[in-house]
Amino acid sequence: MVGLSLRTLQRWQRVGGGEDGRHGPNTMPKNKLSAAEEKRLLAVLTSPEFRDLSPRQVIPALADRGEYIASEATAYRLLRAHELQHHRENTRPRRHKKPDELVADAPNQVYCWDITYLKSPISGIFYYLYLVTDIFSRRIVSAKVYDQESDELAAELFCAVQRKEGLAPDQVVLHSDNGAPMKGAILKATLERLGVLTSYSRPRTSDDNPFVESLFGTMKARVSYPKGPFHCLTESQNWVDAFVCWYNNEHRHGGLNWITPAARHSGDERGILCRRQQTYEAARKRRPERWSGRIRNCQPAGPVTLNPSAATTTLMAQAA
Repeated sequence: MVGLSLRTLQRWQRVGGGEDGRHGPNTMPKNKLSAAEEKRLLAVLTSPEFRDLSPRQVIPALADRGEYIASEATAYRLLRAHELQHHRENTRPRRHKKPDELVADAPNQVYCWDITYLKSPISGIFYYLYLVTDIFSRRIVSAKVYDQESDELAAELFCAVQRKEGLAPDQVVLHSDNGAPMKGAILKATLERLGVLTSYSRPRTSDDNPFVESLFGTMKARVSYPKGPFHCLTESQNWVDAFVCWYNNEHRHGGLNWITPAARHSGDERGILCRRQQTYEAARKRRPERWSGRIRNCQPAGPVTLNPSAATTTLMAQAA
């Protein structure tokens, strides 16, 4: 890795006690700029004429005048050595900060929502499913199908959610992607009026909104999901309603220790898991030879974290 042979290291240890014996080249590179040439090149690069240009532009511009001081690579090295190779503020690549960590240890604390396409009978035209889920219980809070994407429709949807769930101001944080319907002026004003706090994913980063993305995958992988288009808006809404009923009340979620979202949301989770544990223990007592170790884990899933920080991720890995 350091470009040394074992014999060299052994010789250093024997002769000099193990000190690094390298001293660099014995001769000066023939193509090295003199101090005067470096000073001249630096003056040109930082001059009012060229200070806003990169060396890739400056060196050809000088050549067009019949001047040559050094290559582009040398110019870049000189700028870096003097800490002058930095982006100007308006040319700096934009960096998007990861969303803040959100933790839910009870229902109606953190919601996620998104929109997915549903095929219509007309090629190139779609129905749009607006879906809201509670990350703590994975319960689908609302799922409405519309014929267009609109922040006005999203605002109407969340007004209905607020009435249905009885949400108090500042009770819930709503996380979403960066799409136009999610950040429209009407929706933002409505959420502010309702006291709903907002959180947004980074652009083109689906991992920042994983709960809804996974839910869409589960929905479209259902055996009953149509292989062809929905024939009308009513048919698509009826199918979505049936899916929501199944998902909330019958689907045992792996992330919840195989408890249904409705049971988790209502608080019945602990009682169900306790009875499940009693069943396993009774079965092991009847036939202990069939159990090589402990019974299955029957503890509640615990708090749920959206976009965990690096420290939380490390703690979760250690706990696992």
